Order: sequence, then structure tokens, then C-alpha cells
Amino acid sequence: MSPAHAQVIPLYRQDNSHPQARVCAQCEVRRSALFGALDEAGLDQIHSHIASLTLAPGDTVYQRGEQGAAVYTVRSGVVRFERVTERGDRRIVRLAGAGDLIGQESVVQRAHGDDAVACTEVELCRIPCHLLHEMSAREPALLHELMSRWQNALDAAETWVTDLTTGPARRRVLRLLLKLCDYTSAQGEIWLPSRDEMGAMLDMSVETASRLISALRREGVLQTPGLRTVQVQREMLVRVLAAEEA
Repeated sequence: MSPAHAQVIPLYRQDNSHPQARVCAQCEVRRSALFGALDEAGLDQIHSHIASLTLAPGDTVYQRGEQGAAVYTVRSGVVRFERVTERGDRRIVRLAGAGDLIGQESVVQRAHGDDAVACTEVELCRIPCHLLHEMSAREPALLHELMSRWQNALDAAETWVTDLTTGPARRRVLRLLLKLCDYTSAQGEIWLPSRDEMGAMLDMSVETASRLISALRREGVLQTPGLRTVQVQREMLVRVLAAEEA
């Protein structure tokens, strides 16, 4: 089910029996998400419609050039942002995970700059922009938090360019794996991009990405419990990366 056709559930925190209220009360990322900036009184003023969405890998959250009417908090999973260059090359320009806010362009009525696609199963909360405008007028802390998260997204995009698309190929792969450790699941596993996705992220050939991942498996940095998940020996990864950057 696409976000545009998702089931919308009204959120009334005064009625704790309401299904969406229970979802928010039990949400593991609420304190680190956008509305974590609000106190209990502020949360009690929410009388709009918030949609809880679950997307399968490969589902699109929104498309480049699309004019959105909402922002999204990632509750779990990994979302990638990609675009096609003028030469027709696919580029993945950043990732988002649990607690991140995406789609902020919609707040200022700008079209989305990238396609946002689920890498794993993803749980989202869809927050209408009109709710943010209404709440920001009454809650300065929310406006500050929104601007802070927008700056974080810009910083992440700049870091991606400097850390993951320049330098030796092995170093780029190691930095990507360290970044993916930020999205470790409850089982201690991370999502492993396909080799073509890795090429689109790191500006390298599929063959190079495959060769480097195979080498890291042989070295014991990676263990593969599933087809698209790996367990990372983080301390070993940090040591190997430090040696590469020495």
C-alpha cells in the first residue's frame, strides 16, 4: 500500500484506548523523533490524522519531483534516497533510519529532490504538514526541532559525499559498513545492500563491490546469517578502517 493510499488513523491522546494513541505510547523512537520535542501538554493538542505505514523492501515512500503534503518519521528499517544523473546513472545519495525525519521539503512546499525507497521492511509515521504548521505556531520547541533535523539531513548528505564517494574503494566500503552499523537491528544484524546498490552508493563497479565484500567475509569482519543481512564485528571493522586511513 503506497503512502498516498495508506490507512489514516486519528490520534487522540486523551483517549488511550485509541489504536494510534497506543502505537505512539509504545513507540521506541518517540523520544528521539520529531514529537519528542513536545511535552505531554503539547502532545495532548494533536487532533489531526497521523498514518502508521508499513512498506515492503522496494516500495516507494515518495518520488523525485513530487509535491508532498506530509513528512515522515522512520520508526524502523532503512530508507534510501536515490536519483538518476543526466547520463542515466543511478546514484544513492544518503540513507535514513529509525528516528530520522524525511520529506522536510514538503513543509516549505518544495518538490522532493530524490526518490525515497524502502531498503528493508520500513515502519513510518506520516505527519501532515498542516499539523506541523499548526503545532509550530504554538510550540516553539517543535519548530526548533524541525529546523535541527533539517540541518542534520543536510550534514548527512555532505558527509556522504566526502566520506563515501571519494578515496580508495576499500576505504569507501568500510566507511559504508560503519555507517550501516547505525541501523543495527534488535538481532544485531545490519542490512547489506546488493552489489549494484553498493555501486550506486559508492560510485564503483558491481565487480569491485563484490570483490571487496567477499574479502571482508574472509577476513572475519562480516558474517552472513541471511541473504541480505550481515553481522559486523564492529571492533574489527574500526581497526581495519583505522589501518586503511593511517
